[in-house]
Parts: sequence; structure tokens; C-alpha cells
Amino acid sequence: MAILDYVRLIVGAALIITGAVIFVIQLIGVFKLKDLLSRMHAAAMGDTLGLGFALLGVIVLTGLNFTSLKVALIIVFLWMASPVSAHLISRLEVVTNENLNEICEVPEEKWEDEIC
Repeated sequence: MAILDYVRLIVGAALIITGAVIFVIQLIGVFKLKDLLSRMHAAAMGDTLGLGFALLGVIVLTGLNFTSLKVALIIVFLWMASPVSAHLISRLEVVTNENLNEICEVPEEKWEDEIC
């Protein structure tokens, strides 16, 4: 039974470390990208993937019990709420920013074909 505990520890730690690496990539993207929409994309992907991996690691480490069910429900809630909130904030930026075409650098002849 000790070997199974070591495997669970390694898999759980690997998932948590993967989540931490995704958070670092998210942090770099938020600070290095130039416009709000790109930053929102980096932040939203980091939230869903980073928290998902980290919380899956917690589920693996705690085993199957009532606590892991609660954490799984948190993952489901975050996977539903984070993309919706990011979408609403980005739509607000598209509607209210008059200089969005300058930021996205789309030529005028392609304005009808492409949306930033």
C-alpha cells in the first residue's frame, strides 16, 4: 500500500507544480502583452487551466472523500464563471474603446472581414 501512496504523492505534486507553472506563464502574459484584450486572454486561460490543475492535484492528494467533492465543485464553478466574466469584460472593452482599431492594427480594407 505504500507504493500507491508514493504514486499518489508524485501525481498530486506534479499537477500542483503544473498549475504553478501555468500561473507563472499567466503572470508573464499579463505584464508583457500590450493591449487589454490580449491580457484578458492570458488571465482567463491562466485562471481556468492553472486553478484546474492545482485543484486536481489537491483532489489527488486528499483522496476520494467529501472534501474532494467540494474541490471538484469549485473547479466546475470556476470553469463556468471565469470564461463568462472574461467574455463580458472583453465585450465591454470592444464596445467602449474608440481606439481599438489602432491597437489591433487591422488595415481599413479588412475591417468588415475581421473583428479584433
